Amino acid sequence: MKLDPDLRLRIFEKVGIYAKRFSIPEPKVLLSTREVLDMPREITEGARTSAYKYLGLSYNKQSLIFINIRKISNEKELENTIVHELIHQRFPYLSHGKRFNNLVRHGLKGQEFQPYQKRK
Repeated sequence: MKLDPDLRLRIFEKVGIYAKRFSIPEPKVLLSTREVLDMPREITEGARTSAYKYLGLSYNKQSLIFINIRKISNEKELENTIVHELIHQRFPYLSHGKRFNNLVRHGLKGQEFQPYQKRK
């Protein structure tokens, strides 16, 4: 996909809608590898120079997500990537797997999630 002002706005709107459904603060969104490299090293630590390989990345501690527009080919893939990264933000303790994929599917269908609370 080609990043233009209209696409940028649609992405920010989708992130805002899904963040509200998932009961998380709206994260800062980076849309190019240049934006990732321009961030301070300590913020993007761990997946800085390898960001170009992925459709998206979630930097949980910084409430930051990266959506790699250059690798995304259509609207459906874009929406899946946005939801996928926001699920990482909402459920920081979950790794990829069956339960994670189930949550992504439910998120795409419009399910709302309660705010995250650490167990006692």
